[in-house]
Amino acid sequence: MCGEAVSWIPGTDHAGIGTQSVVEKQLMKQHKLTRHDLGRDKFISEVWKWKELHGNKIIEQMRKMGSSLDWKNEFFTMDAPRTEAVTNAFIQFFKDGLLYRDTRIVNWCCHLETAISDIEVDYETVQGQTFLTLPGREDKVEVGVLHKLAYKVVDPVGDIEELVVATTRIETILGDCALAIHPEDPRYKTLHGKFVLHPVLNQKIPIICDPELVDPDFGTGVVKVTPGHDPNDYACGRRHNLPLTSIMDKTGTFNELCGVRKYQNKDRYVVRNEIVEDLISSGAYRGKDVNHEMRISRCSRSGDIIEPMVQPQWFLNCQEMAKTSIKNMDNRSMNITPGHHKPDWYRWLENIQDWCVSRQLWWGHRIPAYRLIFNDPEIRKVIQGSASSNELWFVAESKEKAVEQVSDFLNKHKISNQTDYSLEQDDDVLDTWFSSALLPLSALGWDRKSKSLENYPTAFIETGFDILFFWVARMAMLSTYFSGSPPFKDIYLHAMIRDSQGRKMSKSLGNVIDPLHVINGISLNELRQALHSGNLASEEIKRSESVMEKEFPDGIPACGTDALRFSLVSYTQQTRQINMDISNVTSALHFGNKLWNLCRFSFGRFDTLREYVPPISDSLAVPSITKLEEQPLVNKYILSRLADTVRKTHSAMSEYQLHQATDSIRRFVVNDLCDVYLEFSKPTLYGKSTIEEQRSATLILTTCLDTSLRLLHPFMPFVTEELWQNLIAHTNPESSTQPDSLMVTEFPAPEKFGAFYDEQVESEMQIILSLIHASRSLRQTQHVSISQELPFSVWTDQPDLLGPLRRYSSELQNFVKATSLEIVHGQEAEIPSDVAVSTISPNLKVFVPVSALKSVGSNSKVQGEIDRIKRKMAKITKEIEDLEDKINKPEYEVRVPERVKLSNSKRLAMFKEQLTSFQTNLGLLEK
Repeated sequence: MCGEAVSWIPGTDHAGIGTQSVVEKQLMKQHKLTRHDLGRDKFISEVWKWKELHGNKIIEQMRKMGSSLDWKNEFFTMDAPRTEAVTNAFIQFFKDGLLYRDTRIVNWCCHLETAISDIEVDYETVQGQTFLTLPGREDKVEVGVLHKLAYKVVDPVGDIEELVVATTRIETILGDCALAIHPEDPRYKTLHGKFVLHPVLNQKIPIICDPELVDPDFGTGVVKVTPGHDPNDYACGRRHNLPLTSIMDKTGTFNELCGVRKYQNKDRYVVRNEIVEDLISSGAYRGKDVNHEMRISRCSRSGDIIEPMVQPQWFLNCQEMAKTSIKNMDNRSMNITPGHHKPDWYRWLENIQDWCVSRQLWWGHRIPAYRLIFNDPEIRKVIQGSASSNELWFVAESKEKAVEQVSDFLNKHKISNQTDYSLEQDDDVLDTWFSSALLPLSALGWDRKSKSLENYPTAFIETGFDILFFWVARMAMLSTYFSGSPPFKDIYLHAMIRDSQGRKMSKSLGNVIDPLHVINGISLNELRQALHSGNLASEEIKRSESVMEKEFPDGIPACGTDALRFSLVSYTQQTRQINMDISNVTSALHFGNKLWNLCRFSFGRFDTLREYVPPISDSLAVPSITKLEEQPLVNKYILSRLADTVRKTHSAMSEYQLHQATDSIRRFVVNDLCDVYLEFSKPTLYGKSTIEEQRSATLILTTCLDTSLRLLHPFMPFVTEELWQNLIAHTNPESSTQPDSLMVTEFPAPEKFGAFYDEQVESEMQIILSLIHASRSLRQTQHVSISQELPFSVWTDQPDLLGPLRRYSSELQNFVKATSLEIVHGQEAEIPSDVAVSTISPNLKVFVPVSALKSVGSNSKVQGEIDRIKRKMAKITKEIEDLEDKINKPEYEVRVPERVKLSNSKRLAMFKEQLTSFQTNLGLLEK
């Protein structure tokens, strides 16, 4: 609409861990099978079936939401072009020395048997002893308990014969390699360089000094060091060259490295209980604290408790790429909106760690790396022994290419090509974020060979702030690395959508809102059926149904796409989270209905006044009004409001303040166009005026509708398209060159309307509107119908108000239904005493003689109003007494903060002013 060529390419990622988890649950629920029962190939086949059945739901939602996308170039991150791009990128990183294999500590999900990223970890705080249900376990697991145990000092010096440590994961003591103290802690100065005896393994382990790991003021000031199962201990172990022992296998089962045969092949939580019993028996247990607050890390996909574990993984060195992305943000090659998220960008990239890109899954891009294993032990000893990791890996597009590399390797080491060896591809797949990070390139067909791409870089990306690092920063790093320029200029981050109570949407909570349900509507019973068709456990289904019945007792009403889009955009003023309430969507629906009724009324008048209606085209025609200054106030007012609305909408959209745009348009359509202009102009539109007045009113109304529909079109495309096509039919029905769609017409530009903006006109119109509202309020409180004409007077002590009051007195008299309208200028004391007053401001008031009110009013209604005022007065009097009692207390002046005193003073003044007003009205009614 602004004349730009726009490319928005739709697509979805393969959601590796999430999709695999869903399919595994489905297999277990329907067939009682695990993926291992099926084998890799058959399991992947099942995933593809699931993808074909359910994977297009997001695309369906996007289509239904009215997204204008380049559908012919739709992508999936595991389709052939994207897979080729991923493989090429991996190979290039490896060749450049940035991608390497290492053994490090990672977030490990024992249930899924894979490393997971930080974003796939959910954190749950427990206040003390709690029993959690974990996947694959019948018994619950105890958490929130701090166990204490003692390590005997070997050859003690002085009074300290044992060191007591506390831990929430007591089973990991089998992996302890040391105890750590702070080097400056005076209590343990004599223990520097000493050893303790492990209470279970009965082996000596050293006491080390580490100021980074140990806080001497916390607990006993002694920390157990388990480098193989704690990230902080892992870092400490590297600093002190401690042995790295992983005492569990991938399922959380203890292995032979735990050092105690009785614990081998047992689950980690079974061992936890047995170790406590054994420590009690040996006298090394020192009790437990069951009120320990604890932060639990859980896998967002399986719900299992994360086990920090040392595993060989593939890592990508991101240091230089991160520096480049920081520089690009510094020089504004990229920019983030809202700006308060920018510190997160710097914090993450300035402290970046090498990225673990491998996952122990089956669904995803299988890593194009092949391990060479010599079957001859002598060659293996010589060649593999010289490798830093004792592993030889070859990275290539295919196994055939890897064989060629192996051949070159053998020739280089003067080894016969007939040597017996095997070449096995890594079973792991790449982190989904790796392929997603390449999308600014791969979605455009990048194959690593092409130097330039059409539509790269993009101008803009919009996504949730929660994945600023995990996706946006990684896109910036990888795309810049391969292309030489940032993938986008502007980064717009929206808030996270939660339920109406601010809770994270979760299937297990039953509070997930499917946009299709909001668009089409759905009954509570249908919501229940959808819940039962999923993979939730029966306990979770019961909990979800309970929440669902409270959230949506009558189901979800059909609100349509336009209302959903409009409400979501209006929500963007909430910068951290959006508390999604269906009532706000229905409010947007009502606005759509208001717009519809406005247009239908206008079309009817256009048919009657056809000779005055200007034609509509794809270019926006601004009304050419001669002698604008001589136009009625309401005409000048609505054109000024239209100009201001166009300006505000443009400004809001250019600054990504989209909620301000929707708010401006809604206010104009409802408050200005419907409530003011139509009400003032109906006599003219119904032919009760001069031809020139009818021509001007019709021209202005047509322009307002045309401009409003164009402004609204990006937010409410369907209803605006329908109404605009109808607008054309009612304005130039015989035209043979009608535009195909509102979508390709000219968007309103502020400069076209600038001449209409008049601040003085708007100010004067507000005076008139406030007087009209005050007169209606006075009628309402006195129970006088709008059909009953009354003698009104307007009082002011401001000379500058006299001009507009006298200038528009005839229009004002007509709208307040006055038999007469007198403008009174002078002191407030000059207002007669026997009148009912409606106050607009201290300088502007409307009044009517009480005798006139009584002559047209109803005695019963007046008595009802007297009773209502008395009740109000009693309530306000009580408020005044309570507030004065509080203020008059002796300690008030000393103890109460100044801001509270100021607030109380304002409230007291307000209550007293209200009481005075009610007393005046009561006196008038009782006369």
